Amino acid sequence: MSLLKNVGTIGGLTMVSRLFGFVRDMLLARVLGAGGVGDAWQLAFQLPNIFRRLFAEGAFASAFVPLFNRRMAGTDDLSEARRFAEDVLAFLIPVLIVFGGLALIAMPWIAGLFANEGIENDPELFDLAVLMARIAFPYLAFMSLATLFAAILNSLSRFAAAAAAPILLNICLIAALVTGMTLGDGVEARRATGELLAIAVTVSGLLQLVWLWFWARRSGFRMNLRRPRVTKGVKELGILILPAVFGAGVYQISRFIDLFFLATLPDGAYTFLAMGDRLNQLPLGIIGIALGTAILPALSRHIASDDHDAARRLQSNAIELAMLLTVPAAVALFVTGSAFTRAFYTGGAFTLSDAMATGAVTSALVVGLPAYVLIKVLVPNYFARKDTRTPVFTALAALMLNVALNFLLVPRLGVVGLALAGSVGAWANVALLYLLLARGDRFRLTLRVAGRIARIVLAAALMGAALWYAMPYGAAYYAGNALERIAAIAVLVAVGGVIYFVLAIVLGVLDRATLNRLMRREG
Repeated sequence: MSLLKNVGTIGGLTMVSRLFGFVRDMLLARVLGAGGVGDAWQLAFQLPNIFRRLFAEGAFASAFVPLFNRRMAGTDDLSEARRFAEDVLAFLIPVLIVFGGLALIAMPWIAGLFANEGIENDPELFDLAVLMARIAFPYLAFMSLATLFAAILNSLSRFAAAAAAPILLNICLIAALVTGMTLGDGVEARRATGELLAIAVTVSGLLQLVWLWFWARRSGFRMNLRRPRVTKGVKELGILILPAVFGAGVYQISRFIDLFFLATLPDGAYTFLAMGDRLNQLPLGIIGIALGTAILPALSRHIASDDHDAARRLQSNAIELAMLLTVPAAVALFVTGSAFTRAFYTGGAFTLSDAMATGAVTSALVVGLPAYVLIKVLVPNYFARKDTRTPVFTALAALMLNVALNFLLVPRLGVVGLALAGSVGAWANVALLYLLLARGDRFRLTLRVAGRIARIVLAAALMGAALWYAMPYGAAYYAGNALERIAAIAVLVAVGGVIYFVLAIVLGVLDRATLNRLMRREG
């Protein structure tokens, strides 16, 4: 299957999930608002999610897939790969039970580390945040097991089921919010809605696990429960996971650091960052996660069979596709971020000033959007070679820069400075990852690809200038009625899309040869 087709499958289903996520956040903004219960919910929701993205989707998947693919390479016999997966599953279950139990006990201390003054100074609100976090935390265990089945399906080139699974999370949360809307508008109704949301998170984790287990069995990969043993394969996975936490999870580690700095900011900062990140996550999820998920199994197979030319070609195609899609998305959101936040979030408990603050955060976040996607494209090149040490050093260097910039920018720019510091740190990580790949003769951009990227940047910049002039014409409609909002945003998207598409053709970025190259079957 081609890179473009794989990315299209994963990205298309991820887009459906992200659209459901938009509906979820629009309801969240109206029902819970910014600050108070809204901030408490964002804190409670982030704790299991950060651990999930850091350890399950980040470190575990990046370390497991190359080892699993090595046991599949060059044979139709999956028995060795199945034994390895069963050993990992048997070891993972008790680890998750112990870790989850300890986290539930320590939750007041964990929440206290990241609570801002508004939550910390209100004992009832703090207790609510702890309760919601405890109810939602089993989601981490369910999703860690689900990630194992997702990694197996992706290695078998069956990407659809894993890409569709997050839709279940958003459906459950939307159902909880719709139920909460029937409870009234008071503080007690908001607290009850928060508890319903926490229950929905855990239920969605169980549903996603069952969904992926079903599709793994449907694909012919049936696993049996074994007695937990530290086998050679499990030990090798454990050795890879620890540094992979830093190498593949720099974005999530940055989010942990962000929580510390968010605790020093005024009420509402949690919500502004979460809502802004929802817009940032739309292209990041559709493009970045899709590309990273699609290329890791293929890269692992190419490298295991010593086909380094194919590995370089795949890496080059992935970078070009990443830039082709993310640079215009970043430029468009940077220019029109406040228009989107006004249209999507204003209403109910979420005021126009809240929307404008969220728009500023969005613009700062998307400065790093192409970098976050490139990290997901470059890191698999290291993990496919079982090199987990190098990304540790690049991640640590980027984190040190991020923390330094937080101290410099947060006192001056508030939550916007926090978002901007993360973006700059991500670009530093990309630069280091690429330079070390080039130094080790593992991958270098050709002049042809570099020239195409330059033309992509030019096309996106010209599109951004056009959007800058077009955006004020719809100002009266961005916070109007539903039809006015939809029409105004649709016009902005259409203007940006048409201009970029035309410029991409005129500048030679999009042509038949490019499409044929991206459609070429990979591994």
